[in-house]
Amino acid sequence: MQFRYDINGLRAIAVLAVVIFHFNSQWLPGGFAGVDVFFVISGFLMTSIIFNGVEKNSFNLFKFYNARANRIIPVLAAMSAVLLIFGWFYLIPNDYRDLGQQVEKSSLFISNLLFAKGGGYFDTAEHTKWLLHTWSLSVEWQFYIFFPIIIIALKKYLSFTNLKRVVIGLFLASFTYCIFATYKDSKTAYFLLTSRAWEMLLGGLAFLYPWSIQSKIKKITAQSLGLVLIATAYVLMSKETLWPGYMALIPVFGAYLILVSNYQNNFVITNPAFSYIGKWSYSIYVWHWPLVVVGFYFPFDDWWIYGIPLSILLGFLSYQFIEKINFPRYSSWKDIYKIKPFYIFLIILACSYSIKKMDGFDFQKNLRLSQVSDQAKFLKFYEEQHKNLYDTYWLKCNTYSSLTDHNTYKIDPSCIQKKGDGGIFLWGDSHAEALSFGIRNILKSKNIPFYQKTSAGCRALLTESDNLKDLFKKACDHSNKLALNSIIKLKPKTVIIAQATDHDKTDWGKITKKLLDNGVSNVVLIGPVPQWQPSLPQTIIKAQHWKKTSKFISDKNLDLKVIEIDKIMKSRNFPKKLHYISLIDELCKLSSDKTHYECRVRPDNTNNLIQVDYGHLSKDGSIFVVNQFIKDFLLSLDSSNN
Repeated sequence: MQFRYDINGLRAIAVLAVVIFHFNSQWLPGGFAGVDVFFVISGFLMTSIIFNGVEKNSFNLFKFYNARANRIIPVLAAMSAVLLIFGWFYLIPNDYRDLGQQVEKSSLFISNLLFAKGGGYFDTAEHTKWLLHTWSLSVEWQFYIFFPIIIIALKKYLSFTNLKRVVIGLFLASFTYCIFATYKDSKTAYFLLTSRAWEMLLGGLAFLYPWSIQSKIKKITAQSLGLVLIATAYVLMSKETLWPGYMALIPVFGAYLILVSNYQNNFVITNPAFSYIGKWSYSIYVWHWPLVVVGFYFPFDDWWIYGIPLSILLGFLSYQFIEKINFPRYSSWKDIYKIKPFYIFLIILACSYSIKKMDGFDFQKNLRLSQVSDQAKFLKFYEEQHKNLYDTYWLKCNTYSSLTDHNTYKIDPSCIQKKGDGGIFLWGDSHAEALSFGIRNILKSKNIPFYQKTSAGCRALLTESDNLKDLFKKACDHSNKLALNSIIKLKPKTVIIAQATDHDKTDWGKITKKLLDNGVSNVVLIGPVPQWQPSLPQTIIKAQHWKKTSKFISDKNLDLKVIEIDKIMKSRNFPKKLHYISLIDELCKLSSDKTHYECRVRPDNTNNLIQVDYGHLSKDGSIFVVNQFIKDFLLSLDSSNN
């Protein structure tokens, strides 16, 4: 195949969009769709190699894999090695262990499966994962593995024409599944080959069924429409768009139109700048994301000013000194020992696996300076606090804990055992549990009965949960049924409901009516607490906060989504007996210039934090929040005859 200047320019358009989006998503809210454009290009090129070889009976599967390894592994390995060396000096054991795991999975090209278990590509917490961007490389490599095997296997039974029709069938199957999977669970669908293969297969169809366009005007028109579609996706799509569902068809079809138009003289995409950036695009993509994460770990203002040029510079250097190395290609599996990238892969894999298994080299001998720093000890302290919340949170009432630890739905009977008339019932997820100690503390002296039914990750619902999977769903559905049945039986005077987020997605009127119809006098809904990504302790060890005892801080690690949820909740009209308490109002305030929020991180002027992780209250935090913002209102409800 002759060099395609349009494809090279399209690479530049794709990688620049991704880089801009990651450094400042407000500039290009749909820039993440650049990855979708990359998938189409990759599918086009790989299909051309596979089908040209199959048609001529010259396709060699081992040589194909060898070529892909030569192309992908060296740059990825170099970036991974740099991060592992950096981590040795600067990352605390937990973070270094996580980095080791990410390098291990990316080396095996299964990092997409690891990240699919996380909070989602657009979650702030994901932006502290050094190799998050390798999910797309894993998806591509998985496509490289399975697609040629399928074609070779079917070649024995089908004609060349029918083989091409198989690609159409695979495209339709993957696209249909993608729409379903995105609607069902977009956070998981985002990362998986099954819901992404159609994008590469459409690129393949652009090669298998080329358009016969002779007119220059028609070629320019098709290519221009493709550019408009891609630009539309970059500008109009956002993190809020369900992706990669049917909306992904906009940039994907745009890339498809550019490929089938096959017009090589459009200055918009074949200009000299895009020509160079297109050549460096793979290296730019690989190196840019760690630079983005650096901006989260260290307090650099306007990091994009340095990060974007550095990404391009590293991409250029990586292309010149790594990508241009001409590794030999071999045709036989017997020659696998001759493939140099294979040894690079083994070395990186062994190092990363060792780091993961040794808990980030968390040894008593203190081999690494970052392991014995004050910051590392500080984080270790809060990690231990997080592990020792059983009694504070009354985890004996947590159905998920019961299932995972004891393989039973049974909880401690004292959680829902009648202790007298009236009382207070706590219902919700682990954020409800975080309030438990403070609430129990004030009720004990007042002789007011207290009950608790909670389960990790489980918001209060009258119906089965629709956004949870596996044990979480089983535990949640059982927990909510038991909570409701217990409330009906116990008839507490007040039900307190609390959860981490998604307050705006629940029909609180229906829940309130159900509870009031069954003897409850008042329902108190607690709004979300401020949340920090990846965690409050991680935020506090930043240079601008470290060794200070400010009660309020401002930091870009603050998750603004929960503040928006709180605003939505405060704007709603609730039933008379449903009382909403905004903790954001109590714990956060707008800065004097109204450009950012400052939120409370300490109950007093000591170094003790209100929260032990991203948002769960510490023991001191639970006492402080309940005593300061919930206690008086709860006691007034209990003493009321209404």
